[in-house]
Amino acid sequence: MDSYNVIIIGGGPAGLAAGLYTSRAGLSSLLLEQGGFGGQMVDATIHNYPGFPDGISGVELGSLMQDQAGKYGLDTKFTEVTELNPGSPHTVVTTNGTFEADTVIVAGGSQHRKLDVKGESELLGRGVSYCATCDGFFFRDRVVAVNGGGDTAITDALELTRHASKVYIIHRREELRAGQVLQKAVFANPKIEILWNKVVDEIMGDEAVKQLKLRDVKTGEILMLDVGGIFVAVGVMPTTQWLRGVVNIDDDGYIVTDHDLATSIPGIFAAGDIRKNSPRQVVTAAGDGATAGIAAFKYIQEHKVA
Repeated sequence: MDSYNVIIIGGGPAGLAAGLYTSRAGLSSLLLEQGGFGGQMVDATIHNYPGFPDGISGVELGSLMQDQAGKYGLDTKFTEVTELNPGSPHTVVTTNGTFEADTVIVAGGSQHRKLDVKGESELLGRGVSYCATCDGFFFRDRVVAVNGGGDTAITDALELTRHASKVYIIHRREELRAGQVLQKAVFANPKIEILWNKVVDEIMGDEAVKQLKLRDVKTGEILMLDVGGIFVAVGVMPTTQWLRGVVNIDDDGYIVTDHDLATSIPGIFAAGDIRKNSPRQVVTAAGDGATAGIAAFKYIQEHKVA
């Protein structure tokens, strides 16, 4: 069984930054990723990451991060992690073998909840987005829609009014779930119109989003809505189902950590979108990875396991 000082689970910005810091510190480090490097940011062009004033694609940024960490000796394997067994050392079970490490950094991120309707995946990045902060700028003076009624959706709608000429909020209920402060701001904004009791049945367009096919959940009436883009904000799911019973997880599925990003199990850390209270931004995820990497190094030093 291969052994490491650090095993990092997840190849998004948090995991890649953690790998950079642990490898530079001279720790033998293995990063396990089941898809591709970059995590959720591969679906967006990023304009708010320091150092890239003209923006950078998430795919390119993920590749650059991986190359940088690799130069310092980060080992990477593409495989799915199925179990994490705490111990001394900790054991990580994957679909392609079992590994052990003195410390583990969980950086598996989260997944956007999807509408699962026709056109959503086909038009991703061409009018379909899951991040108003990332992509709102591209919809300047255009009509857009936000699907959802919680804090994230309403915050997205307000953010989009800085760019778009009009913002529709599509909500399947007759009242919003967002906090009262956000609701008051929405109702007072002349750029926003709420379409109550509506769901999206189809996202339509050839090269880009042109129309939404909406259905009234009470009457069944079909409405065709002309928009240049739709922002889906119906929640995210942290990828922690396989960690229940291993580390402390809150009611929403996020890993609870302290200020050093340590979990309830000594030697196991969590970084990025997967932890409780994460801002869910690329730059903060990278910062989390650095913090967790430094904390893992200190843990190994203090416990003399390097």
